Amino acid sequence: MSGFFTRTAATAAGLMLLAGCEIGPKDSVQTGYRGAGLDQIVDRSSIKEATAIPAAAYPLPPDGGPSAAQSYQNVPVLGGLSKDRFDHLMAQISQWVAPPEQGCNYCHNPANLASDEKYTKVVARRMLQMTQSINTRWASHVKGTGVTCYTCHRGNAVPEYRWALAEGTLNPRSILGNRHGQNAPDPNVGYASLPSDPFHDYLEGKGNIRVASDQALPSAAHKVSIKDAEKSYGLMMHISSALGVNCTYCHNTQSFRAWNLSRAQRGTAYYGIRMVRDINDEYLMSLAATFPANRKGPHGDVYKVNCTTCHQGLSKPLGGVSMLTQAPGLKGGPAIAVAAPEGGPAAAAAVPEAFNQPGAMTGKNEPAPAPGRQ
Repeated sequence: MSGFFTRTAATAAGLMLLAGCEIGPKDSVQTGYRGAGLDQIVDRSSIKEATAIPAAAYPLPPDGGPSAAQSYQNVPVLGGLSKDRFDHLMAQISQWVAPPEQGCNYCHNPANLASDEKYTKVVARRMLQMTQSINTRWASHVKGTGVTCYTCHRGNAVPEYRWALAEGTLNPRSILGNRHGQNAPDPNVGYASLPSDPFHDYLEGKGNIRVASDQALPSAAHKVSIKDAEKSYGLMMHISSALGVNCTYCHNTQSFRAWNLSRAQRGTAYYGIRMVRDINDEYLMSLAATFPANRKGPHGDVYKVNCTTCHQGLSKPLGGVSMLTQAPGLKGGPAIAVAAPEGGPAAAAAVPEAFNQPGAMTGKNEPAPAPGRQ
């Protein structure tokens, strides 16, 4: 009789363990060397569908004619556009961002369109500058696809996915009463017990994310605490969830720190993290005095962006579809400086060189993965 209960208990325990697994068909795609475990395994039921791209407000008019600056007052950012292209972009922005019942009046005083009396217009102007900067300065991340207002807003006045200091965080720099978000499962870190707010440390300012040493034993040249490692892992879990991928989308598990064993996507992510910091530090936080209290977090800091703001479960936002053809005024221009890599020109050359020499660490002469081998 006791054996029956033992088997029943074992069966029940097994079923409970299996309940944590994702049941259903999976897709597997090899992304690196054969036999190295470099592949993406995707549960078909969890694949996010790309958001439908909205139709243009009306067809993009030909360029030419008087400029917006000649036709309107107080157009400091988009004054160089033709009046027709400017009007078209304003109609697009109303469709992408403004509540339908308000339309143009969401940002403008209809009796005086030149007025800056509404905070939303001041914010929108800064966001236009931000978008142009992303498409020019951070082309290392967004490539030729670029972004528009719709990439983040998706028809909402405030992007759905944003972050601020979490409620209950008494003081992010104090240990008193602060669990740092640990042991409280949170979707930001894949429901793990890792710190659930890695954003404050790594997606604003210049926090050091590197935790893996190049030496096996402790070294005075590399002092990183376990707490720092946990926070950085929390950020990696966020990135994984935001893009709908696993670790090997960027890394080779043989050595997470080795660039010469990583995929090129890691280089794109490197610039993406720094792009998000730039957005938060230079554009959103600079509007702290402009945003009203209802547009700030529980601690009074402005809402900021993270990887989910744009990606929303896809490795390429909006499935990789570019909307810049309907908003060429958001491309920016040569006046915006391209972001330099940390470490200067030498660092910019070192990353692609490392990608092209995978044998430098392993001592093997196997060439870099070719498209035909994936």
